[in-house]
Amino acid sequence: MRVRLTVLFFLLLSTQVVLLAQKQKPNIIFILADDLGYGDLGCYGSTQISTPNIDALAKSGTKFTQFYAGSTVCAPSRASLMTGLHTGHVSIRGNGEVPLAATDSILPQYLHQAGYKNGLVGKWGLGQTGTTGVPEKKGWDFFAGLLHHVEGHFQKPDSAWKLLNETTTRIKIPENQYSNEWFTSQAKNFIQENQSNPFFLYLAYTLPHAELVGPKAAMQPYLTEDGASKFGQEKGHPTGQHYGAQAYPKAAYAAMVSQMDEYIGQIVTYLKEQKLYDNTIIVFTSDNGTHKEGGRTNQDIQFFNSSGGLRGAKRDLYEGGIRVPFIVSWKGKIKPGTINQHIGALWDILPTFNEIAGVTVKPPTDGISMIKALKGKKQLAHNLLYWEFYEGGFKQAILQNNWKAIRFYKGTTPIRTELYDLAIDRGETIDIAAQNEQKVKLMEALMNRERTTSSNPLFQIK
Repeated sequence: MRVRLTVLFFLLLSTQVVLLAQKQKPNIIFILADDLGYGDLGCYGSTQISTPNIDALAKSGTKFTQFYAGSTVCAPSRASLMTGLHTGHVSIRGNGEVPLAATDSILPQYLHQAGYKNGLVGKWGLGQTGTTGVPEKKGWDFFAGLLHHVEGHFQKPDSAWKLLNETTTRIKIPENQYSNEWFTSQAKNFIQENQSNPFFLYLAYTLPHAELVGPKAAMQPYLTEDGASKFGQEKGHPTGQHYGAQAYPKAAYAAMVSQMDEYIGQIVTYLKEQKLYDNTIIVFTSDNGTHKEGGRTNQDIQFFNSSGGLRGAKRDLYEGGIRVPFIVSWKGKIKPGTINQHIGALWDILPTFNEIAGVTVKPPTDGISMIKALKGKKQLAHNLLYWEFYEGGFKQAILQNNWKAIRFYKGTTPIRTELYDLAIDRGETIDIAAQNEQKVKLMEALMNRERTTSSNPLFQIK
C-alpha cells in the first residue's frame, strides 16, 4: 500500500511539474494588420493618424526599422508567415483560390507539440471548407473569422465562420456589428478559455483594408463639427462598385487605423485584467504595404506619408510594398523603447516562435530565429531575402545587405533589372544597375538560385 501511495505521489508531482513548466511558457499574441503602411503609425512618424495603443507597445518593447512582409499582397504573405518559407519556395505565391497543401506543416501544428492551444481570429485566406487548408486541418483549436480574403473586403458582413465540433461552420454574427469589433470579442473569449495553458493567438484584423467604412465613433476625430472631412475637400468613392461608397476616403482610412488601435488597446487591457500580460509576448505588424483601393489614391498615400518615405505601395516590390512596421513587446525580456535595426521577414516568425515555445523539431525554413535580436544581443543575419510576384507580369526582388535588386519580365523573358543601394537611397530613387553590371549579374544569379519552380500553373512564369 505504501509503495502504491509513493508511486501515486510521484506521478502527481511529475504532472504538477509538467503543468507548471507549460504555464511558465509565454503566451504569444501575433496581431496582423491588413494593408497598413510603414508610415501609418505615430511611432513610425505619422503626424495625422492617432495610434496611442500601438505606440505604447513600441514604448514597452522594440520597434524594427527594416522588417519585411512575406509578399506584397495578402495570401502569399500570410502563407510565408505560417510556413516559414519565402515566395520562391512556399506553395501559395499569389492571391487566388489556392489553399495550403496537405503537406504544408504550419506554425500552430508545431506549437501543439510544445503544449500550446492555438486560436485563429480574423481573416484566414489560406483554405476554405472542403480544402486541405481549412483551419481544423492546420492545427487550430479555435477559429472565429473569415475564410476567404474577399469576405474581408466588407466591414459589416452578416455572417462569418467558427470552428464548432471540430468543423468550420458558417454562423450569423450580431446584426450591424463591424467584423473587427466581433473579432476583438472573440479574441477575448479565446484568451479567457485558455488561461490554464500556454496559448498562441493569431489575431488577423481586416483593417485598414478597403472597403473604407468605420463606426461613427472612429470617424468622429477625423471630421469637422459640421461632419465634413478634417483633411479638406475630398473626392468621394461612388456607389455601385465592388467596395462601398465613401464620401471621405482620407478620413475613413485614418479612422480605420485608429479603430484597430483601439481594439488592440482593449486586448492589452484585458490581458492585464486577467493577470496574463506579464507572461505574454505581443507582436504587431502588417501583411504588406498600404493600398490604393476603395477610393484611396496615390495622392492619399503621399498626403499621409503612408509609405514612410519609401517608394511604392501594395503590389510593388519596391520598399513601400514590402517593408512593414514590426513591434514586439515582451515584459522583462525586451528592453523598453528600443529601436532595432536587425533585418528580418515574416518567414522568421515560425523559427522564432518555435524556439520561444520550446519546439524541438527543426522544420525546413528560410527563416532565422530572432530571439537574440529581440533581446538586444548579437544576432545571426540573413545572407539575403527574396520575393517574387505575378500580377502585372512576373517580378523578382532580392535584398542582400544594403543592395536591393528588382528584375522585371515580359512574358517569360527578363527585360531589365534595377539596382539600388538602400544605405544611401532608401527611397529607391536612383537606379545604379548600369554602373554595377557585375553586382547585377550576381543578384540575378541569386534570384535564380532562390526560386524553385512551382507545381501550380498559377505560379509559373508565363
